[in-house]
Amino acid sequence: MSSPDSSASSALPFGRLTTAMVTPFRPDGALDLEAAQKVATYLVDRGNDALVINGTTGEAPTTSDAEKVQLVKAVLDAVGDRAKVIAGVGTNDTRHTIECAKQAEAAGADGLLVVTPYYNKPPQDGLRAHFTAVADATGLPNMVYDIPGRAGVEVKTETLIALAEHPRIVAVKDAKGDVAGATKVMANTDLFYYCGADELNLAWLAIGAVGIASVVAHVASEPYRQLIDAVVAGDLATAREIDRRVVPAVEAIMTRTQGAIMVKAALKLAGVIEHATLRSPLIEATAEQVDWLTTDLKTAGLIA
Repeated sequence: MSSPDSSASSALPFGRLTTAMVTPFRPDGALDLEAAQKVATYLVDRGNDALVINGTTGEAPTTSDAEKVQLVKAVLDAVGDRAKVIAGVGTNDTRHTIECAKQAEAAGADGLLVVTPYYNKPPQDGLRAHFTAVADATGLPNMVYDIPGRAGVEVKTETLIALAEHPRIVAVKDAKGDVAGATKVMANTDLFYYCGADELNLAWLAIGAVGIASVVAHVASEPYRQLIDAVVAGDLATAREIDRRVVPAVEAIMTRTQGAIMVKAALKLAGVIEHATLRSPLIEATAEQVDWLTTDLKTAGLIA
């Protein structure tokens, strides 16, 4: 059983600090690969040892399969071997997910993020069959993304324990918040846990998660790296101080409106991207939301 203080970051399949990266677009909505490379480099320079491309925050529902492949290749070109590049491949169609997984592997991805099939609400046996089929389709390590708030169905504790028997299902990104269930999974498997809800990062690290898969890390990578390192070192007092300091940023990005909207606005405020364009049905942050965001990021000490 692995724990935060027993595994070197380099030995973990998905690192410790992972940002679920945005997908930059030009004002006309076209994919901006140069900006994506700039964001990726910015994040790795600030402590990320892995990046998730084509996840929810990357607006995967509105990018084509071809664009997803282009993004993986562009980010790999930008960061080289300095960070692992994890491709989001999850859909609510097992055949399509397998196609995306194979394309990501061919593009050079280091691993796969596979979200729970959404909207069609499969039973647990269906989920097990889905995740197993995707893991069988490539030679890459898989991270199961458990997010019932978006998917409409959870991956139950017993299902996760069963999935852990697969040699390529090695991790869970948890946005469910079931601490007791996750503790049971970690006690009975070798699955690596990653917190997928920024407001719970410290809590999850404290119970045995090896890292975080963050949205707020777009603008808070350095404090989150320090927080993780503090937990690994057993310095919970420092970890608590850092966690509390970042609270205004978490609230600003994750509670005002949809996360991708606010984090693109935050990256624009930080001077990392020039355009905060999103693809419909997502829309850019309002002037009022940007004002709130600016105040909260300053309070958290993340922008001047």
